[in-house]
Amino acid sequence: MTQAEQQATTYPPHDPATKRTIPESSTPLDPARVSALMAQEWDRFTANTGGSAAHHERASKPLPLGVTSSFQYWDPHPIAIESAKGAWLKDVDGRDLLDLSMGFGAMLVGHLHPTVVEYVTKALDTGTLFVTPSPSTTEVAERFQRRFGLQQVRFANSGTEATMYAVKAARAFTNKHGIVKIEGGYHGGYDALSVSVKPDVADAGPEDAPVPVVPFEAEAGIVHVVPYNDIERLEAILAAHSDEISAVVMEPVLENISIVLPDAGYLTAVREACDRHGVLLVFDEVKTGLTAGYAGASQRLGVTPDLVTLAKSIGGGLPLAAFGGREDIMSTITDGRMWHFGTYNGNPLVMAAAAAVDDICTEAVLDHAEDINNGALDAIEDIINRYELPAHTVGFGVKGAVTWATGPVRNYRDYKRTDFEAAELSWLWGVNRRILTPPGLDEQWLVSVAHTQQDMGLLVDSFDELAQALRA
Repeated sequence: MTQAEQQATTYPPHDPATKRTIPESSTPLDPARVSALMAQEWDRFTANTGGSAAHHERASKPLPLGVTSSFQYWDPHPIAIESAKGAWLKDVDGRDLLDLSMGFGAMLVGHLHPTVVEYVTKALDTGTLFVTPSPSTTEVAERFQRRFGLQQVRFANSGTEATMYAVKAARAFTNKHGIVKIEGGYHGGYDALSVSVKPDVADAGPEDAPVPVVPFEAEAGIVHVVPYNDIERLEAILAAHSDEISAVVMEPVLENISIVLPDAGYLTAVREACDRHGVLLVFDEVKTGLTAGYAGASQRLGVTPDLVTLAKSIGGGLPLAAFGGREDIMSTITDGRMWHFGTYNGNPLVMAAAAAVDDICTEAVLDHAEDINNGALDAIEDIINRYELPAHTVGFGVKGAVTWATGPVRNYRDYKRTDFEAAELSWLWGVNRRILTPPGLDEQWLVSVAHTQQDMGLLVDSFDELAQALRA
């Protein structure tokens, strides 16, 4: 589709609880200019990160790729961090960097927030692990009941664990093994949810009827894949296969491929389709959670799932996850239809951190962080308009992104049509100006409660400089 055709296309409106602004007009980038700037910026990166290069050479001997999680790696080497405080990092080259990655939300309250440090330090005086019931675990469970509207909840240690056990609970409750997931959706390392995370389009079938792409190392079972924002395809799959499908598992807002927003009414239609066909709805809020607002994306978007998974933002930087929802589904644990074990589940240190985060993240505090994020999005929108960049802004809660496309990204195939070279340049440009967003081609940032308007002004200024360089 040409740019003129894209701009003439009428798209469904996005959910009113989300934020996206598409410019009325734009001018294509000069590919030669983008390539020249990319080469310049990689040279600058190499010149300024000698300490990280040396660390990477050392780390590559004991660690595959020299990192502890594969997403941390990029070529020629990732930046190695020695310390962090508030919204800032210090790397092994002694440079201060503004952290706008913030662990995809795990550092929502900032690095070493005094309240988290206080609560965890106090917990250290009582013990690090009991492997028995504890009042601290019960208190946090009650807090989550109130905040997220969960009838019952269980704790785990990672998003992967939480989503895996949510699928197991859905299977045990419905006595059906199949699931439906969204093409391009990421839910951790569990085999059934490793299908079609970022598949090669050549292997993934038609755009309106994608086929599951299963990694060789995974034993996925029955998994159906549907496009995001396509209620007709979901309805067709449920109508044909509801006798084998236990649940639809999805992020309410996709955050693995930058930020992809639901169309207005889409999630309500998903909820209704699941109910009609006797299928459970599981919302993966590992990345949304408190970054979406006080009670998570479910509450903000006005659609209640049967089960929800949480992690990252609830733990204050400590490894904590949870899954919960309807009591009758969680009773599969109570009556033994499903086992849920974990030596470290609900240990005193992470429960102390969770209580601290719950105390810190009031509605007023999260609203303030979101206001700062929206201010940065508005300022970047003005820059996009001024320079007629083929890009647009997207926001949800305290997260934001610049998407290098002239039309909205509504699903995985739209994402694959974005300008990845411009996205990489935008990310690298920021890194070289000491602004760290997640590595990859789906850049997004997170405004923690530690960030200030002045901090976000650094991001805006960096983007303005990039726009000037692109149009020079």
